[in-house]
Formats: sequence, structure tokens, C-alpha cells
Amino acid sequence: MAHINLNKKSFFHNLDIIAQVTSAKDKIAVVLKDNAYGHGLVQMASLCQEYGIKKAVVRNQKEAYCVSEFFETILVLAEIPDTPISNVVYTLNDINAIKLFPKNTRVEIKTDSGMHRNGVSLDELEKTFALCKERDLHVEGVFTHHRSADELSSEWFVQEQNFQKIKEKAQEIAKQEGMPTLRFHSQNSAALFRAGECLHDMTRVGIAIYGCLNPDEVIYKGVHVSSLQPVLSLYASKISSRILKAGERIGYGGIYTATEDMQVGNYDVGYADGLLRSGSNNFTSPQGYKILGRISMDNVNLDSAEEEVCIFDDANKYAASCGTIGYEVLTSMREYIKRSIV
Repeated sequence: MAHINLNKKSFFHNLDIIAQVTSAKDKIAVVLKDNAYGHGLVQMASLCQEYGIKKAVVRNQKEAYCVSEFFETILVLAEIPDTPISNVVYTLNDINAIKLFPKNTRVEIKTDSGMHRNGVSLDELEKTFALCKERDLHVEGVFTHHRSADELSSEWFVQEQNFQKIKEKAQEIAKQEGMPTLRFHSQNSAALFRAGECLHDMTRVGIAIYGCLNPDEVIYKGVHVSSLQPVLSLYASKISSRILKAGERIGYGGIYTATEDMQVGNYDVGYADGLLRSGSNNFTSPQGYKILGRISMDNVNLDSAEEEVCIFDDANKYAASCGTIGYEVLTSMREYIKRSIV
């Protein structure tokens, strides 16, 4: 059966690098949303706990329930709870949503520093705090998100400058209201390596912990992003094999034609399992086996007779053959595929 291996050594290696950049494990909040970017939510949470990570970021309440035992603090990005979990903080994405939160919910205010997707503006900040107080919401932090930290432009600098203004305003409001010290954060993986240090109280690290942050030494000058190691490898088992004769075509549409007699194997993973169809006829596995013809719903052909093959061990390389990004390749991996820590 098709299965996924998760390399513990590579994962800890990546966390070691990130801990060096942040200067402390306690400043790392691991992003485990969307089944830990396809790696397996519980599997990666258990590894994070073993390493000593105490903060996590997830998408919704369901994910928070699944990993609540592994972390001291969990930030939910995109769901308003009916019944809050004690060690979970919930994101306030819109000033108009304040009235929807149950009273006494722990919240962090997301602010719009320039991405213009979610978050309250600087002009709305004072009113947001006031409405949270009226609703008895416990504001614990303020954060933002970068839209172009992985691109060579000035937008990253502009957003950091905007967030600094937001931070100063929030600190002023908190002091006036006698609130506890707020937690501030703005950096995702790209922004962390762009700065080369943790600029605030913590950093939300996603794609980098999985070893698939694209290594651009121009953007991440002086930081060895290229030493990050992919964690996930996808394997498939042989269903059948045959000799494809010269001139014969294989698979739907017959887009691959054998130039000579060759050994071909059919393996049990396809686009229904998350192996993107756009990689058809255009990718060579780490063992040197080529994908032949179109990827089917449940299987794929390679020029191999092996009983088991590694389809890919670096999502960015497979993504390049598909004209997409590693994020899409990883998060396409179906949850039912067995995942093993090795």
C-alpha cells in the first residue's frame, strides 16, 4: 500500500536551525494547520512535544482538540468557538465578529498591516479593545501576517513598519487599561529567515519546519535555508508489471510512447490520493524512475520493476514538475494514507 514516511532526524534538524535563528525554543510556535501541511497532525504534534515545543498554531477547533494535550498554548486561526478549550487562544479576524465570541474567551487580535485579507486596521484598534472589554474577552496578543516576505520587494519592510505602529498603539492601550503584557508576533517562516532573528515575542513557523521553504539566498542572505531538510517522503507499492514494447503507448491518452522494449511497473498511488496529475510524464523519482504517461486516479506507471518505490522525498521538486508550490503538493496528501515516523 502507498504510505508516507516522516523523518524524525530531519524534523529535529530543522527545528535546531530555527531555534538558532529565534535564539530560543520558547519563541517557536509550530504551524500544524491542515493536517500539519499534510504530514499528519498528531504525528507531528508528538514530535514537537518530544523536541520541547510548547506553542502551536492550527486552523480550527477540531485540530485544536486533537493536539490540546501536546502544547501549553494553541492559537486557532479561523474559527469562533461555541465552547472554548482552556489552553486555546482564538483569533479575532474582524471587529464585527467580536459579538459572536462567547464571553471570557481568550483571544488574539489579528491586524491588517498591508495584506488586506483579514484583521483590524490601526484606526480600528482602540475600538476593538473597547468592544472586547465590553464582551469580557481576554485579549492576550496582537499579530499580523506577511504577504511578500518570500519575494524580493520592499513590502516586507513596509509591513513590519506598519506592525510596529500597531504594536506601539496596542501597548499604549493595554497600559491605559491595566491589562497584562500582550504577546506580539508577525513572522512566518519566510519573514523569520528574511530578518535572521525573531523580531517580536514569538514566530509562527510552518513550511520551514517541514524542510520545504524555497532556498533563495538573495532573499535570505546570510541564513542557510538550503540546509533545511524535507521531512515527508511518499512511497508506493507495485500492483503489476509488464514489458512495454517499442512503439507501444501507455495509460490514458497514450501520451508516452516507448522508444524500445522496457520494463514498466504500475504502482498504487494516484491523484485521488493527492499525487497531483499535473506531474504526469514529467517527473523522475529520487531513485531515477520516470513517471510514464498520465497519472491515473488510483495508480501511476514508472519505468521500474521494484516492489516499492519512493515517488518523491522533496515536495518542492515534485511541485516544480507540476508548475505549483510545495505547499500544494504536501497538503494534497490524503489523511487516510498511513504515516510512519522513521
